[in-house]
Amino acid sequence: MSFPAFFDTNVLYGALLNDFILELADRGLFRPLWSQDVLFELAKNLVKNGEDPSLVEKRVGTMELYFADAMVSGYEDLVPTMTNDAKDRHVLAAAVRGGAEVLVTFNTRDFPAASVDPFDLGVVHPDEFLLDQLDLYHAPTLRALVELVEGYDSPAMTVDDFLLALARAGVPKFADAARAKLY
Repeated sequence: MSFPAFFDTNVLYGALLNDFILELADRGLFRPLWSQDVLFELAKNLVKNGEDPSLVEKRVGTMELYFADAMVSGYEDLVPTMTNDAKDRHVLAAAVRGGAEVLVTFNTRDFPAASVDPFDLGVVHPDEFLLDQLDLYHAPTLRALVELVEGYDSPAMTVDDFLLALARAGVPKFADAARAKLY
């Protein structure tokens, strides 16, 4: 069974970062986890920020369909026992219930060590998570990157364009490391 990684809403929000993470998961490099609350928050935020509701529904539905085993449930009773930032207690509770080894989030401050240490759970920034994938699975990670970009046709994009977009999406160290390994 693959390494279980729980993804906070903010990591799944950007379309290209989401595509790349799920491409890596689809190749079996890790098992993605999320909750209904995370997907609800994702859809709500995308629509609130101007995305077409039908496209948002399609995106979230596709995630649920292709990663049917990613959905964590039965964590609600843990939420009140969590000691991290109140607005993200549902995230930590779901990560714990799902047996995640890492919780991937841009908001690492919302999950202080004291709140996660009892659960033997690491909290990592998506940049560090992707650097770990590159380190552990060098060739499959780069192959996923190149093949994902080759599949884009609307708009077509180069690997450099994609890496620049990933850097802008909050994972600049990964983009630089991948660029260095590719070229």
